Amino acid sequence: MKINKIRLSTWLCVISIVSMVGYLGYYGYWFFTGQPKFSDQSLLLIEVAIGILIALLPYLIEKIGRFYFPQIELIFFYIFLYMSIFLGSGLQFYGVAYWDKYEHVLSAVMLAGLGYAIFQGISRSKRNAWENPFLMSLFSFTFGATCGIFWEFYEFTADGLGGMNLQRYEAAGKLLVGRAALMDTMTDLIADVTGAFLMALIGYLLMKHNPEAGRYLFFKSKRQNIFSSYNF
Repeated sequence: MKINKIRLSTWLCVISIVSMVGYLGYYGYWFFTGQPKFSDQSLLLIEVAIGILIALLPYLIEKIGRFYFPQIELIFFYIFLYMSIFLGSGLQFYGVAYWDKYEHVLSAVMLAGLGYAIFQGISRSKRNAWENPFLMSLFSFTFGATCGIFWEFYEFTADGLGGMNLQRYEAAGKLLVGRAALMDTMTDLIADVTGAFLMALIGYLLMKHNPEAGRYLFFKSKRQNIFSSYNF
């Protein structure tokens, strides 16, 4: 893939923005005519509008920082954004069974993808990185899974200090016990490990089959300088 061609992530960005603009137009019309389609429609409209800004953020960062995000990272980012903002919040897909678990898988995929870029950044040369696809994939998996664990630490702390129910240990005002109380946390962790493993497997197969394919996993600089050999 050449940088000057339209990237797949760009098409996904366009699809996301067009969908969200369409949402604002359609549901905004019914909201302002006094016939909202969902409860808390005003909040949903704001969330979707913010989603448009988030969709544009990577390209703004690339423009200012003069680098390209890893293609695979951006692809999963836009899939996650579409599922969480447009479908999840906007169209209330959070009522679909295990919807939040699918998002946990995707977030772990993105974090594990970031692990490849971090490994590349701390390696002395891209050649050394590409010659060790298993080591890179192991680091990616470990990084993605560890971030998921720290997120559960955050939810546990917030529940304890803020009286929240992020880990779903309470249902209909009653505390769950035994295995039921563990289900949300454990399924989140399973989803995180699954996502991190999928990204590690994708990266490993890419680099094992074609070492040059590693460029889709790393940041790429738009500038030619002494750091350019690091692809960052």
